[in-house]
Amino acid sequence: MNKHDETAGPSDAQQITLRGPAELADALPYLMGFHPNDSVVMVALHGGRGRFGGRLRLGIPQQREEWAPVADQLARSLIVGSERRDSRPDAIVVFLCQDPAEGESAPRTMERLRPLAQCLRTACGALDVPVLEALCISDGRYWSYCCPDDRCCPAEGNPLALPGTTVMAAAAAYAGIQVRGSLRDMEARLTPWDPAAAQEQERALDSAGAVLVSRILDADGRGEVAGETLALARELTRRLGNAPAGGAAVTDAGDDGLITCEEAAAVILGLQDRETRDRAAEWMEGREAEAALRLWRALARRCVGPYVEHAAAPLTLAGWVSWSTGDEAGARVALGLALRADPDYTFAQLLHQACNQGLDPETLRRCLRGERVLRDRREGDGSTNGRAGRQAGSRRGPRPVRDPAGKRKRKPAPRQARSTGSRPGTAVGRGRVRDARRLDHRGAGRRE
Repeated sequence: MNKHDETAGPSDAQQITLRGPAELADALPYLMGFHPNDSVVMVALHGGRGRFGGRLRLGIPQQREEWAPVADQLARSLIVGSERRDSRPDAIVVFLCQDPAEGESAPRTMERLRPLAQCLRTACGALDVPVLEALCISDGRYWSYCCPDDRCCPAEGNPLALPGTTVMAAAAAYAGIQVRGSLRDMEARLTPWDPAAAQEQERALDSAGAVLVSRILDADGRGEVAGETLALARELTRRLGNAPAGGAAVTDAGDDGLITCEEAAAVILGLQDRETRDRAAEWMEGREAEAALRLWRALARRCVGPYVEHAAAPLTLAGWVSWSTGDEAGARVALGLALRADPDYTFAQLLHQACNQGLDPETLRRCLRGERVLRDRREGDGSTNGRAGRQAGSRRGPRPVRDPAGKRKRKPAPRQARSTGSRPGTAVGRGRVRDARRLDHRGAGRRE
């Protein structure tokens, strides 16, 4: 479940008028950029005409006892975030999207989620912002939790409009807005391989960890590993960039076949060092960004078994490149998965918040460009100052290493929808990121 909100600012796109629950239900994928599933979606409305403002998505909590506190957090997150970015919402629209479980009918799904809808309505009302409409979308049908009239909202629900036949679809096509498929489909491109296919990759990660950990713990060896990681990642991006891209499944399968398990393991473990990861984040524009995004996706799929938390680094890089190249929906999905893999991964937190609040990624791009220029100057400077700078950099202590996910106990992260503001431009340029990444290979040390 994605535990992080997906708030976006109001758009300056063509204005259209939506009338009634049917058109609201049809508009949801265009508002989000994908078809949300197993999700709570809340959209802020502003002004007398109900202009769309911030929007927030959260995976539906599985435990009913979580519904009331989660509803309070979501309502406060959306309202406070809207106030910080624009103005206090005048109303909110709620969507509950979930297909029936095995043996369950769509009407039964709607009834099962009714208490959650009520919790959300109560939470928003307690903050003096009414819920204008609350809809359930399940199995191609929709229901209104706010309309008691069976003549327009029958118990069996109303069918969703056929794709491409509504005013929202026409406006989106005119504006060039595309729906990327379902959230489940987008996440599938970034999730680890199934266990049957992952055994060889897990062995490669074990072997690479046994070699790399001791080198990374050594000050001189750490710099060597960073250079090797970036050189190999560069080679892989060139390899992927020269390969043709087709549909998502075709491209992903082809990319997986172009990277060996040993190569993937070396880059995954090397990216756990924050400075190495920050250097890789500079590959963010043009064709360089396209190939890098394919690489980060492929590496995220290789973080298998007890190495699932290692996916936070490539997933964050995938989210950053997506955001930098204008794919906000893809960025939110990747960053949400990064925070699912490691809720405390600071770089992902900062990027997620900045993307959600509608900030301009150019701030961070300028910072990264400046870092690259300064480094190129230092590396090309044969003076004493240049050598002194490089020596000072090499004396930095190594970062602690990360255990595979199965090797240590963790306190569960509190369920929270984050919408706190942040300045993304400081995340990489100043290196204000978490200093507790772990790399240790499986079996190398006692359990914690």
